[in-house]
Amino acid sequence: MTDATFAALHRAADAACGARLFTVTVLDRTAGLARRAYTSHPLDYPATGTKPLRDDAWSDLVIGEGKSFVANSTPDFAIYFSDHALINALGCESALNIPVADDSGLVVGTVNILDAAGHFTPQRVSTLESLVKTHRSALLTAFATVPMENPA
Repeated sequence: MTDATFAALHRAADAACGARLFTVTVLDRTAGLARRAYTSHPLDYPATGTKPLRDDAWSDLVIGEGKSFVANSTPDFAIYFSDHALINALGCESALNIPVADDSGLVVGTVNILDAAGHFTPQRVSTLESLVKTHRSALLTAFATVPMENPA
């Protein structure tokens, strides 16, 4: 169910605006962890393991304020994404991170879409944000099934 939910959103986003690299991240704010729960590129970006949540301007905007992060060139996101060289190697030079909040307004995950330089026009951002909003209920249900602990 979880992968099917994320895959359906991936297909919809790709059909609507293009999504060269598509991932979904689930947050455990209490534990300070993030887990990639879905990926369009499992070899390059596997959906395994957790990483600590960051404390930076990206986190303040996306997780703290619940606003999308839009970067239309590598220099715009390289300061936040240490894996920018790999992102570029996949043909991606722009990034959009859309927060997903629970009913209380707390951001519990993000939908992450990357594509060619300059890809995320205001119209595409609006379309993709609306798409995520339409899928919000299914996303929240799927987020709740993603294990945050690392296997032994």
